[in-house]
Amino acid sequence: MSLPERVKKLNDMILGGFILQAFEKFYAENVMMQENATEPIIGKDAYRKKEKNFVTNIIEFRNAVVKNVLICDNTTVLEWELDYTHADWGCRNFTQIAVQPWNGD
Repeated sequence: MSLPERVKKLNDMILGGFILQAFEKFYAENVMMQENATEPIIGKDAYRKKEKNFVTNIIEFRNAVVKNVLICDNTTVLEWELDYTHADWGCRNFTQIAVQPWNGD
């Protein structure tokens, strides 16, 4: 599967509500995630806990749209628009930029 096909599959799974399944399928064991000025979360086990907390605490999911995708070599940059209510964080409506280095499948 080409990188554009993998990115589309990942995004389709997320948009279809299969967030945790997409995480298991596409994220590497050495994944690193950092939001703004927070400390990075390193490793699939640690990040899995954050993803499960996110997904299980969504009260209302109103919308998610992939606005733009940039693919260059083995890196993708995605612009998402997200709109949901989370039990811990309240109402969220924002644009998110995700930079994703890819290493194979």
